[in-house]
Amino acid sequence: MFTGLIEEVGKIKSIQKQNDGMKLVINCRKVIENTVLGDSIAVNGVCLTVVDIDKESLSFDVSNETIKRSNFSFLKVGDYVNLERALTPQSRLGGHIVQGHVDTTGKILSIVPLGSHTNFKVSFPSEYENLVIEKGSIAIDGISLTINYLNKNVIDLNIIPHTLENTNLKYRKVGDTVNIEFDILGKYVAKIMGKWQNSDEKLKNLLENW
Repeated sequence: MFTGLIEEVGKIKSIQKQNDGMKLVINCRKVIENTVLGDSIAVNGVCLTVVDIDKESLSFDVSNETIKRSNFSFLKVGDYVNLERALTPQSRLGGHIVQGHVDTTGKILSIVPLGSHTNFKVSFPSEYENLVIEKGSIAIDGISLTINYLNKNVIDLNIIPHTLENTNLKYRKVGDTVNIEFDILGKYVAKIMGKWQNSDEKLKNLLENW
């Protein structure tokens, strides 16, 4: 479990394609501290397991399912990625609950400076519209963000200077693909409401045919 507060921006050192996915090696410094083999690290919002450690990098095995679900198929050597270590019982929950389970990807439609802030517009597949609300939380490449406005399947995000400077958003361009994880609370509510609706419909049909 994560908070969506990025600790460090790492740089892709190497990508080794494998039959069942790929091996990803990322240069970093801060998140190596106190990290041991088997620990979980969120890489662009994707929860990955550390399989190798050296003084300047962490290595991860990435499955084909993860590649298919995320923007990892677009990664290149030299790209910058957001990194966050998993929560501990002593951690402050400064962002929101992020599982590191990416739901889908989105496209950056525009990047516009607004005074000291920067406005990003990001589209996502329309089938997820019921999971998004204005002023709600969303994780973009693992970053906990608040949705400013919502227009169907396009979200409007105002990025403060600190977030822009300390995440990979500073390297993003219009047209880039980003990972999206919707708020886990919204997903459970949508699931429960869907079950209730189905139950109501079944009861109505039963009564009508009785």
